[in-house]
Amino acid sequence: MTKEGETPADASGPPPVRRRLLARVLLFLLVVLPSALAVLAGGAFLYGKWRFEAPGPAASPTVVWLAPGLGLNAISERLADAHVLDEPLVFRAAVRLNRSAGKLKAGEYEIPAHASMAEIVRILRDGKSIVHRITVPEGLTSWQVMEIVKADPVLTGDTPLIPDEGSLLPETYHFTRGTTRAQIVQRMQKSASALLNELWPHRAEDLPYKTQKEAIILASIVEKETGLASERPRVAAVFVNRLRKSMRLQSDPTIIYGVTDGKGSLGRPIRRSELDRVTPYNTYQVDGLPPTPISNPGRASIEAVLNPPETKDLYFVADGTGGHAFSTSLDEHQRNVNHWRRVEKGLAGRSAAPEPVPESERKAPGKAEAAPAAAAPVLPMRAPARRAGG
Repeated sequence: MTKEGETPADASGPPPVRRRLLARVLLFLLVVLPSALAVLAGGAFLYGKWRFEAPGPAASPTVVWLAPGLGLNAISERLADAHVLDEPLVFRAAVRLNRSAGKLKAGEYEIPAHASMAEIVRILRDGKSIVHRITVPEGLTSWQVMEIVKADPVLTGDTPLIPDEGSLLPETYHFTRGTTRAQIVQRMQKSASALLNELWPHRAEDLPYKTQKEAIILASIVEKETGLASERPRVAAVFVNRLRKSMRLQSDPTIIYGVTDGKGSLGRPIRRSELDRVTPYNTYQVDGLPPTPISNPGRASIEAVLNPPETKDLYFVADGTGGHAFSTSLDEHQRNVNHWRRVEKGLAGRSAAPEPVPESERKAPGKAEAAPAAAAPVLPMRAPARRAGG
């Protein structure tokens, strides 16, 4: 019982012991724990910063492929699997703290030896992906170009159907991993179209061809006839002069294209039967241009046929130096042919297995030229050293 005027202990609050205990708990929660957490957080931050900026574990430069669509967790695990970082948790925490998670770019990267996580983040943010390249030499057929595209180990996806002949621009194309074969072929086609559209308005007047396709056809022949850049304008002028005079082009590469169907070099001299056979690509037997290009010409050959120099040349033959001797008359051409035969015999005399003289060299003039039957050949001759696909 309580005396009158007294208040029960439980009615006035906790006893002194419980009050002291509660005060200590509140002190711990309000002062000690936050301080301890702050110390731990500061320690963790300093450790994380030290690890983030410390040299990484990679002993040598390492290539890492980060496919499009990977999130931060997947990226950190991929980097860890490649042994360029050893604490993915620290990497993820630092990236989130720096608000860089959405700025890491997909790509193929070369991570330097002992690169820190901070350096890796900079590389991924800058998108400094490895750049690959594929080179298409001038004068290859579309079939040959597709073989190069198919064989490239970095490009992905199926090889497209063989594009139209002459629709690809030969040059070096740079790309990053993940680019498809179809995409690189589309770039080649767009580059070819853009180049022709750039050059076509500046063509010479009174050319014996009126369409872009015809210009590319002739450029493809010029491309196959000489490997010397300095000769392309003059070779183009020979063909332009012959077209103007209604003379047959008599170009060996056109025959070769018809025989091989554009699938590479002939690998032997042209046969008499191939010279005599009437086909759309036998410019010894048909007038004018063949129906399609016979290769993919480069810029220099296209420029040459759009703005050929003013010459009177009608013939050319290999001169033994890798180039050609040009002439304006049949007699002069005959002398150049005889010189080349002497050179060729000398080369054959030093060879254990001399190549036979191409039958095309022994071909009589086309009917359009009305030359005597015993006259020397009047066709343009190919250089003895041919590029790929000759």
